[in-house]
Amino acid sequence: MAWREQVARERRAAFRDEEYWGRPIPGWGDPEPRILVVGLAPAAHGANRTGRIFTGDRSGDWLFASLHRVGLAAIPTSTHADDGQRLIGTRMVAAVRCAPPQNKPTTDERDRCAPWLDREWALVSPSVEVVVTLGAFGWAAALRMLERAGVGVPRPRPRFGHGVEVTLGERTLLGCYHPSQQNTFTGRLTEPMLDEVLGRAAALARMGA
Repeated sequence: MAWREQVARERRAAFRDEEYWGRPIPGWGDPEPRILVVGLAPAAHGANRTGRIFTGDRSGDWLFASLHRVGLAAIPTSTHADDGQRLIGTRMVAAVRCAPPQNKPTTDERDRCAPWLDREWALVSPSVEVVVTLGAFGWAAALRMLERAGVGVPRPRPRFGHGVEVTLGERTLLGCYHPSQQNTFTGRLTEPMLDEVLGRAAALARMGA
């Protein structure tokens, strides 16, 4: 919390004239989603600035562009909370609600934020058919969330991998590399790879392009 508020006060030079949100980031998107995307944490100068998950940072640029290409977002960009963006049958949540130091969430932060993730899952779970996790951190958080909600998760827990697909009763869990700059700059994650997972989610939920 202290880091989140410090960043909002000091600001990055490029955004020094903007008022930062500087508070926890709630989930956002369709209130009755068929697809739930579970991310890691807000970026210090992305969602922590704009107040909307995956908005105003490079990871969000990749994610929203892909969601638009597969028919799950109204426009291909997400720059600020009033830009007209709308998710179609999809909702986003973060395992950690506050921007963490060095943009690296810890397992302790994940566990402290778990009750908020659980409450959000309780609100949207009746309609969710597919859960897409971004990175191993999001994968672990989603599995723990589902277990706490009474969803049958195999033991040992399925291991994360890009494109891994696990059937959990009537729902499907999909793994996807996180669209971080580390992954996109190195080519570990490409646009076709991201489109493939999100397109698979859309197909399973009978939605999209």
